[in-house]
Amino acid sequence: MNFRHATAAALTVRAPARLHLGFIDLDGSMGRRFGSVGLTLSGLSTAVEIEPSDVLQVTGHDAERAHRYALDLSTRFDLPPARITLTDAIPSHSGLGSGTQLALAVGMALARLYGLNLDSREVASLLDRGARSGIGIGSFDGGGFIVDGGRGALDAPPPIIAQMRFPAAWRMVLIFDHACSGLHGSAEKEAFRVLPPYATGVADRLSRLVLMRALPALAEEDIDLFGAAINELQHCVGDYFSPAQGGRYTSKRVGEVALTLQELGAACIGQSSWGPTGFALAASETDAQAMVRAVRERYADAAGLELMICAARNEGAQWTARQTSIVAATSRE
Repeated sequence: MNFRHATAAALTVRAPARLHLGFIDLDGSMGRRFGSVGLTLSGLSTAVEIEPSDVLQVTGHDAERAHRYALDLSTRFDLPPARITLTDAIPSHSGLGSGTQLALAVGMALARLYGLNLDSREVASLLDRGARSGIGIGSFDGGGFIVDGGRGALDAPPPIIAQMRFPAAWRMVLIFDHACSGLHGSAEKEAFRVLPPYATGVADRLSRLVLMRALPALAEEDIDLFGAAINELQHCVGDYFSPAQGGRYTSKRVGEVALTLQELGAACIGQSSWGPTGFALAASETDAQAMVRAVRERYADAAGLELMICAARNEGAQWTARQTSIVAATSRE
């Protein structure tokens, strides 16, 4: 009989969505591959409630996948059972990191509830997340604007090498096409397998672009220089993935709306990960609202199209607890 003390009567974790703004190095000629740039978002999140139970129970959105994550960790570490309820969810297969945030929310909630000494990178690795990007892990841990260092020789998620606060006044206008979904699962793996490395010099250019333009512009809150850097990154990445997703944007409608937002004054536009979610950067809430009104008037009859204004989130996952001291028991025959 293996006894473990639950650290609380119940825990709740809310894991934020993120934008994946592009890969720096798909060549890997310097020994590290991928290297991601991303931004943590407010207003979209996956929320998990967990408490000790007599049997493992998982309910709510995407319960089947969450159950697999919970069962994997529970079996591996001989944990007592828990009742897990998913009360909110990031849209699946939309380019906003739903899978990684679900895995981290469930895995870290179990670890905290039963006192496992695991961090988010370890949980992600155990649950087969973070194979190419560490942006979701960085968003869960600390939020903000994030750059990871790509995948090296270690069998571990890419390390976070830069994490900066995003200006509070700036806003992202998200563009959703609910009639479309981004590449995922086996199709995503196949795309990475067959696509060639970056052309010679592209990774060098993007590395300099991120280090010497995007990050300093962000530090000085220069939205024009920052936007120009993200636009160039998006052009390179979009053109590279175009053969796999049918163009620079997975959704032609999202691409059209993004270009309209650029005409309306957005500092940069693009697609998050495989999409279909697009984004446009505005200097303020007022500017973002004006852009959204204009787009809604122009695309009033477009079925499945949705716009959402988001601030960045400069913090990681949000935790709350009902405190108690409980002894839970589990046994293995």
